[in-house]
Amino acid sequence: MDKKIITKVVFILLGIAGTCWAGCCAKNAASKKDSLEVNLVETTLDQLKEKTGQLQSYQCELEYLFSQPLLESATLRKGVLYYKKSDGRSELRINFETLKQDDEQEQKYVEHYIFDGVWLTVIDYQIKQVKRYQQSEPNEPIDAFELAGRNFPLIGFSSAGELRKEFEIELAEQEGSKEENFIKLGLKVKPDSIYKDDYSKVEFWIDRELGLPARIVAVSTEEDIYDIKFLKVKVNEKINEKVFEFKIPKGFGEPEIIPLKKRTKEK
Repeated sequence: MDKKIITKVVFILLGIAGTCWAGCCAKNAASKKDSLEVNLVETTLDQLKEKTGQLQSYQCELEYLFSQPLLESATLRKGVLYYKKSDGRSELRINFETLKQDDEQEQKYVEHYIFDGVWLTVIDYQIKQVKRYQQSEPNEPIDAFELAGRNFPLIGFSSAGELRKEFEIELAEQEGSKEENFIKLGLKVKPDSIYKDDYSKVEFWIDRELGLPARIVAVSTEEDIYDIKFLKVKVNEKINEKVFEFKIPKGFGEPEIIPLKKRTKEK
């Protein structure tokens, strides 16, 4: 065979081998990256479950942005959150103090939410009204974070171990150096999830140091966006018991009581 032909064949074979080797390396690298990401997700979820299990008290400043892109509307509310757990029962209080609607000036807007595992109490200072919603039987209290999750997307603080059951979870892309202190997860709601009628997807920022949620962005099935930030967090520090007490403010009427709907017996 002509030397030129032999040389050409050799170069073609080397090129094919090189392409195969490069392709194999790229595939292995991608596989290794996927494996590392899966491990990081699992480690993060395990840590979240451990940290929330150790939670005896929690307090922070809260920023709650509710956006409706279809209506080009956004409302920002700021306040504080308090939580404590003892003797198998828990309490949570959210005090919203200000409100900012779209481009308007921020204004005082006081509304308090108190969850004690059985009752949700809402104190609205604008219309001077108190409503109390019974959420469970007195002998069957619900974790206050779980109870609050029915009104706000406070996912991950209670039943952290259930996140895998309710969502498909993967590592999400970070948005610049400002997020280096957080691990960002993308949560896609599963078809049979308890959240399937509420949210289509959730983004979750976990504080690397605390191992707890630092920000939650949830997109509803109606495309509304709930964006909650937890700032200046204090974990397992003493909270005054009086924080969770409430009195009917002066000038308010009697509270409206909405009892628990009784379960109907199966025939």
